[in-house]
Amino acid sequence: MTSPGNGRTHSDLSVSLAGIQLKNPVIAASGTFGYGVEFEDVVHLNKLGGLVVKGLSKEPMAGNPPPRLYETAAGMLNAIGLQNIGAAAFVQDKLPKLRELRNIVVIANVFGYTREDYERTIQILNEGEGIAAYELNVSCPNTSQGGIQFGCDPRALDEVVAMARRHSQRPLIVKLSPNVTSIAQMARIAEEAGADAISLVNTFLAMAIDTESRKPRISNVTAGLSGPAIKPIAVRMVYDASKAVRIPVIGMGGISTAGDVIEFLLAGATAVQVGTASYWDPCATEKIVDELQEWCAQHKIERIASLSGGMLLD
Repeated sequence: MTSPGNGRTHSDLSVSLAGIQLKNPVIAASGTFGYGVEFEDVVHLNKLGGLVVKGLSKEPMAGNPPPRLYETAAGMLNAIGLQNIGAAAFVQDKLPKLRELRNIVVIANVFGYTREDYERTIQILNEGEGIAAYELNVSCPNTSQGGIQFGCDPRALDEVVAMARRHSQRPLIVKLSPNVTSIAQMARIAEEAGADAISLVNTFLAMAIDTESRKPRISNVTAGLSGPAIKPIAVRMVYDASKAVRIPVIGMGGISTAGDVIEFLLAGATAVQVGTASYWDPCATEKIVDELQEWCAQHKIERIASLSGGMLLD
């Protein structure tokens, strides 16, 4: 495809994800983009492939006490504690504003501490108009089963995804935890339980200590590590997961440039999510979309979707 008058290739950046058409593969990740409306005056939201709103629970949550963010040498620790306004308030107060913006793919991130929590949250969100899909955050501790994360226990993962599939009126994306022995196994379980797509990776469990005070840098002691430090591991996990399932994979972890996006696509991702980069540059997502168009033009790529899974082994 060539732009009139200048002879330059204008690449098709659109991708199809679980029946949802995205104008490009760049999605703003949950937890770093608020509810989307907060970025309206900073980012041209309709330039993005989509956005995932802050994790939603059946009731409002205050989150963890500070300090709950800490910058590391090549990333960031966070233990926000899933602070949010609750699913009902999102449907009533935030979703109508997102609908007014038009031409935006909105994905609602859902979490809970029991299967019943997830079920009730999905039921509330089913009443909202303008949600394209649900992203199930399974990196929460299952309080009814001793606190192990849903995404770290095969049986618990199967049960919560199957339950969500029964109640969801929209495509279901399962956001997998990287804190497992085999990401391929967990990806297959999510697919077999009814996931329409999977996204990975969520943050890695980590911690940091202030050597002067001898106290943890985060009030919760442990936290999730994100940012450039985790990207090579995330790329490997996306590759492993994409080889194990037939459903689309959304890759994330340390993405800050167009080159990072291409790397995830070549590893097997259909789309990507950009998270931590939005902390140091609120316009990061939009800039990456522009960079992608430039990269594809330079490399004479007509359709970016053709790069998915295109890594060469010889």
